[in-house]
Amino acid sequence: MKKFMKCVLEWKTGVCLAFTGAILIYVVIALLMGEKQIEATAIFAMLLLSMTGTFVQYLCFTDNIIRNMRYTRRLLLFGVMYVPLLTVIAVAFGWFPASRPGAWLLFLGIALAVFAAMTLGFELYFRVAGRRYDGLLGQYRKEHEAE
Repeated sequence: MKKFMKCVLEWKTGVCLAFTGAILIYVVIALLMGEKQIEATAIFAMLLLSMTGTFVQYLCFTDNIIRNMRYTRRLLLFGVMYVPLLTVIAVAFGWFPASRPGAWLLFLGIALAVFAAMTLGFELYFRVAGRRYDGLLGQYRKEHEAE
């Protein structure tokens, strides 16, 4: 039960971060397009997407549920699970005219571009953080080598 509650708290924190980020991005884009208000359905859609998307992310990128899976397979699993989820929410809340094939291509293209940009961003962040920790570890070893 303790492990379950820890997982729920981690998921809840992720939902809060995702929801806050999604709403901030939505507000900025809405303001740039001249909108002054956000519909309650848009807020609910962002909350639903944050809750379900964070669960898929938690499922795919932690060792709590799926153990010993390569990162590339985790990325593929996330994409396979998240894109249909995103599509269902987008269609259900009318984010684009679903009857137009061009709208589908644009929607999927934007989703793929955002996924690629976020993957690249996380990859760069982890590489920089890894180098920093490698440097700190080297410094620690050098200091304790003399002892």
